[in-house]
Order: sequence, then C-alpha cells, then structure tokens
Amino acid sequence: MQPLVLWPLAERRHIHGVLTDIDDTLTTEGAITADALQALHALRTASLPVTLVTGRPVGWSLPFAQAWPVDAIVAENGAVALMDGGTRKIYQQDAATRAVNYARLQEVAQRVLREVPGATLAQDSAGRETDIAIDHSEFAHLPQERIEQVVALMHREGLNATVSSIHINGWIGAHDKLSGARWIVRELLGRALDDEIERWVYVGDSTNDQQMFQHFTHSVGVANIRRFEAQLQHRPRYVTAGERGAGFAEVAASLLSAR
Repeated sequence: MQPLVLWPLAERRHIHGVLTDIDDTLTTEGAITADALQALHALRTASLPVTLVTGRPVGWSLPFAQAWPVDAIVAENGAVALMDGGTRKIYQQDAATRAVNYARLQEVAQRVLREVPGATLAQDSAGRETDIAIDHSEFAHLPQERIEQVVALMHREGLNATVSSIHINGWIGAHDKLSGARWIVRELLGRALDDEIERWVYVGDSTNDQQMFQHFTHSVGVANIRRFEAQLQHRPRYVTAGERGAGFAEVAASLLSAR
C-alpha cells in the first residue's frame, strides 16, 4: 500500500467515477463528518458520480440516499440498490427467490445465536431484506475466534459470508460488492464497468473490500484499514493519511486537484 500522495496526476485525471464503502470509510463513529459530506458535494459539483456499495441494509440506507449527494446506494452486499434519491428500489433477485431465501436466512441466524457464544444480531437487522448480519464491533464485541466460528457456520449452511469492520454478513446468491458495482453502473449509465475499470476508483476499509481492491486498478484504503492489514490477501493500491471520513475527504481532494 503506497501513500495516496503517490497516486500519479495523469491517472487521477482519467477518473470519472467513485465507488465507496460507507462504514468507517465515509463515516466516522457511525456518522458522516462535515469534511466527508463536503467532499461528496464537491465531487457532485465536479460531475464525478459517487455510488456507495455497502453491506448495510437497504432500510438503514434509505435516509442517506435521500439526504446525501450520491447517485445510488448498493446495499446488502450487492443485492438491492436505491436510486433517484431513494425513490426507486431495484433488486438482483426476483420476489419469489427473495422470499425463499429470507426464510432460510432466518433459520441460519437463529442457529448462529444458539451455537456461537456471545453472538447477537446487528441492531440494523430490521431493515434487512436479503441477508443477515451478526454484530462483532458496532454495539457488541466478538473475539476473532468467534467471528471465524460464525463465518464457518454460515458457509456450512450454504451461505456466502464476509466480515466488514463491524458486522459478519451472510446471504444466498451469486451477488457481492463487485457484481453490485457492475450492476449499478449498467443501471445508472448503461455501460459496462469492466470496459472502463481504469476510469473508476474504489475506496474501502476492511476485509470485505478485498475483492474490490483486487479488481480495481485504482483502489484506496482509508488509514484505518491497517487494523486488518494482516488479514488482507488483496490490499488497496494506495492508503490515505487520515482515517475514516477524513481519509475519504483526502481521496476527493486528490481527484478534484487533478480536474
């Protein structure tokens, strides 16, 4: 991971879109700070679209889709997206598939709660439609061995599982953050993300961003990603000096200085 200041000007000039995680990337202690919010406004003024890609639930994401200057929010690790200021909601799975999967996910969630000592559902679970989440660092604490136990149980039950900076997410289906990013670029712009991957940057902070770090030519971790550095098989190309929202503001400033 190189310092963000080493990102070449010529490369920054060609960026025409930003994809970013939310928790501990755009937000700080669960809220957006003035510098990060101003960065979003400045990127919009510069006609640089910003789409948020998160493991958070769609219900939790709705107020931010309405209030923040972003083009879309892809929630629940690629399963569902909010567009047009939160007035339009689209899914990657049909309603019948979602209903069957939802029932199965609740069964697995209850097994996790029974079998993993200290496991609790994430407090935002009421807003989830296509996945489940176990809290490990937001309002509860699970040690690493319990996190690994939850992930292993989800895998045994046939779920996909990933660990963010705050939650362990489990879901059914082929979608993930990367497929969600591809999907939303098609929906918003009618274009193929992979055909123009060198013109996008991804910003993240955790192990569940590894696939994005691996895929994107231009990837940035905010400084608090160092908490997970030993667990990362795929690291971001650059890292900011500041943590969380301050780090995101650095990325925005770096892009805007190249315009």
